[in-house]
Amino acid sequence: MIKHRVIKTLIKKLGDHFILLTPKDPSFGDFALNFNNLVGTGRDLSDVSHLHDPSLFDRVEKKGTFINFFIKKEVLFQELETIIQKNEKYGREDARKKEKIIIEFAHPNTHKLFHIGHLRNIILGEALSRLMETKGHDIIRANYQGDVGLHIAKCLWKIKSLPRAQSRSLKTIQEKIAFLGEAYAQGNKAYETDETAKKEIHDINRKIFEKDPEITSLWQETRAWSLEYFDYVYKRMRVEFDRLYFESEVTDRGKKMAEEALAKGILKKSEGAVIFDGKPYDLDTRVFINSKNLPTYEAKELGLAEREFSEWGTIDRCIHVVGPEQASFFTVLFKVQELLNEKKYKSKQFHFIYGFVRLKTGKMSSREGTVVEGMWLIDETKKKISDTFHTDSTKSELLAMAAVKYAFLKIDAKKDFTFDIHESVSLSGNSGVYVEYAYARCLSILRKAKELKQEMSQTKIVDFSPEEYALMRELCRFPEVVDTASSHYSPHLITTYLFNLCQQFNLFYERQPILKADKNLVYFRLKLTTATSQIIKNALHLLGIETVEKV
Repeated sequence: MIKHRVIKTLIKKLGDHFILLTPKDPSFGDFALNFNNLVGTGRDLSDVSHLHDPSLFDRVEKKGTFINFFIKKEVLFQELETIIQKNEKYGREDARKKEKIIIEFAHPNTHKLFHIGHLRNIILGEALSRLMETKGHDIIRANYQGDVGLHIAKCLWKIKSLPRAQSRSLKTIQEKIAFLGEAYAQGNKAYETDETAKKEIHDINRKIFEKDPEITSLWQETRAWSLEYFDYVYKRMRVEFDRLYFESEVTDRGKKMAEEALAKGILKKSEGAVIFDGKPYDLDTRVFINSKNLPTYEAKELGLAEREFSEWGTIDRCIHVVGPEQASFFTVLFKVQELLNEKKYKSKQFHFIYGFVRLKTGKMSSREGTVVEGMWLIDETKKKISDTFHTDSTKSELLAMAAVKYAFLKIDAKKDFTFDIHESVSLSGNSGVYVEYAYARCLSILRKAKELKQEMSQTKIVDFSPEEYALMRELCRFPEVVDTASSHYSPHLITTYLFNLCQQFNLFYERQPILKADKNLVYFRLKLTTATSQIIKNALHLLGIETVEKV
């Protein structure tokens, strides 16, 4: 990474008390230091010539309050060769300390649809996993799925009221999932409006917890439908989990751990329930065992953490990809876990918060039965792509995934956003399809060069045009962008970089002939094109997006 070389050079000359900047405008150099930040370090910077390293910098200039560093074209050219040589490995640089990290994401509940909130979750979780893997970390993809609880009882309450033949007549998994979704919506409505139904639903919930044979068979059958549906979703999203955890497997242990925490004085009794009193810690008070003697989500989470932190050896970090509504939940949980076992849990758990997803029709709500299913959104995007570009089913699927994943990732994860299907498939804006088109253009040029028997091996260093310099500079930035995106949990930085890179390449393509240039320029520009295609492919891989060779 060129940036690392610059940092090492400047540390020798200035010590390590500086922040290296990357100017957007190349006229201000490839890297820069703010002069004001260096005042008081005891260094005489009236003359910055001593900062010049002739093996690395073409020149060093002091301009206003900044010291600007211009990388030698020979260094940029060598980095271009490195991109081509390393191929798919370019951008992979191990972190100083390799860690074992659990990234827990997706989190769908059985008996409910996989909605667009889950879609953003799984897309973010997979992108984070790939970014961390690129830094050399050992990543464990975990998925905690809710297969017990009140939402299940609401669904089963409605199903029990229907003729058994109705559910047995369902053939496809799509029919079964639609049936579950409708049953849940009606059960939830009854729970909120009918006291008798509410009491019956609580009774079913208790029977599920107690594994009562009267309800267990129906629970197992309908749970299996959901798991088959989720498996289809994961395969379509190209996500494989190392471990699927379920609420049902941690419920008993979670309750026991809550009782142990009660005995240790970490939790306490209150009005027939077991709670954590957060006031001494300036935290919320939350219930771990309710007045009906049933464990809550909080208690189950204790059992889950114990399993996660014991099944995989020593864990350095556990990242929970969950929405903002669970902020209080996780803050309290992390404190209780720390009090139970400081060595195992303290400062090792992190709540990665992401914002809500909306369509132009408004916020979705599963409670009202108007949930926007994630696969429906991809199908609609696929249909839009097929109609617009007249592509076959396989290519439409790949482009739809690129469009949706890119759209979900290009916004800072912490922010809410509205998905616009037209914007997601645009060939002129910041979209996954635009990036795929730039990649396909690169490959088209390289195929034509092969037909013309053009080679790249004879390339000599040339004087860069402004477009070539801008593209070269952007290509060489890829490793530092990956480094920043992984360390800040910010996959949107990769999409921002990709859009800029594709714009630079398209400008270069429009203004500088490639195959019709004179011989040495052809060689050089083919290398630029090859490097661009490789970086686009590497960056899209980090986002969980497969490339399409022709659009």
